[in-house]
Amino acid sequence: MHPIEHLRYVARATGADPVSLVNETAQALRGLRSEPAGLVLAARRIVERHPTCAPLWWLCASVLAASDPFEKVRELSAQIDADETTNHLVDALPADGTVCVVGWNPTALEAIARRGDCRAIIVDSFGTGDAAVNALERLDIDVQGVTLEHAAIGVQMSDVVIIDALGCGGTEVLSVGGSHAVAALAYCENKSAWTVTRRGTRLPIELWNAMKLANRDAVAPWRSDVDVIPRQLLGRLVGPTGISDMDMNTAQNIVGECPASTEMLVRSAM
Repeated sequence: MHPIEHLRYVARATGADPVSLVNETAQALRGLRSEPAGLVLAARRIVERHPTCAPLWWLCASVLAASDPFEKVRELSAQIDADETTNHLVDALPADGTVCVVGWNPTALEAIARRGDCRAIIVDSFGTGDAAVNALERLDIDVQGVTLEHAAIGVQMSDVVIIDALGCGGTEVLSVGGSHAVAALAYCENKSAWTVTRRGTRLPIELWNAMKLANRDAVAPWRSDVDVIPRQLLGRLVGPTGISDMDMNTAQNIVGECPASTEMLVRSAM
């Protein structure tokens, strides 16, 4: 497949997990070695089509800032494959505990499945809760799905709440719709809301602001499918290097993992 066609295929893909998207994009970008001038335009189009996938922003920003972008693509693809976030989460889950998850959270679901001794409560988010419940039921995991209207009960019955970060920067986290409400409920119940920040989700403030703007309607934010959660509501950060325990009452700056390559933020003409 021609690299441009490959990039178009990636841009049109929906429902794929971030790791698959990054690897497919990396493979397509490597195909541009003979046409390096197309890297900037390709990066712009990819983040425009997948604005909620911070690891793609991380990949594109890092590649554009690299002295050897094609070697950097290979390196970043290896990093995303070697991400230890799930392993750290598996080790941290409480034995025989009840875990509350919002919608389809692939890292949390994999960790729960691998542990096998945890119960799960899935709070629905725009219809994705049923798929998460079905996936765990097929593995004989004790799981219960609840509507967002009953999220308070789900949080009360849980030992820990896990929020999946689609992206984060500064003192905020982007996550699926309903996550802000669940994190606030956990805060009020004095329960820890852990945030899963896989490789590539932590962006510098310039890219974070652009990502937030691309996903939130400033005039009518209730039309968005995602939530922006203040860091004050969240406890542990679970990421590639391990677990960071932070004071829930203190806003801690989240350090970006990539350069602020703002040239990819210019709106593509096509």
